[in-house]
Amino acid sequence: MNNNNTMMLVEATWQDTKTFKLLPISSDCPYVECIFDPSSKVFVIISKVTKSSLHMLPKLDEYGKAVSGVKGAKQHRTSIDTFQEYYIEDAKSIKEILNIFATNVKTFNFSKYLDKVSEKPSVTAVM
Repeated sequence: MNNNNTMMLVEATWQDTKTFKLLPISSDCPYVECIFDPSSKVFVIISKVTKSSLHMLPKLDEYGKAVSGVKGAKQHRTSIDTFQEYYIEDAKSIKEILNIFATNVKTFNFSKYLDKVSEKPSVTAVM
């Protein structure tokens, strides 16, 4: 499988701050979306790989309204399929990923968002 150049860099807004993200432009792209969080200087990758995890959700009545109990809204545990996420904190790794996946990496000025990112390697997966 060739995943090279299966995404496109675009300008975006994250929590009222300008940033960049990658959008898939090919069906063989392994990611749903990637976005750079300028406040934490973390690049978030959302994979097409799904995982099942348990979440507490509000109980709903037959009309879709949350059911209240003595201690507030009632909840129940539900298994939900979610996309695997990866968090990358170092600028070098972020640039390597952009060079592999972005079709417009040479013409899009993403470096203005990476100025203060550390150069130490760090990748975190959320399970």
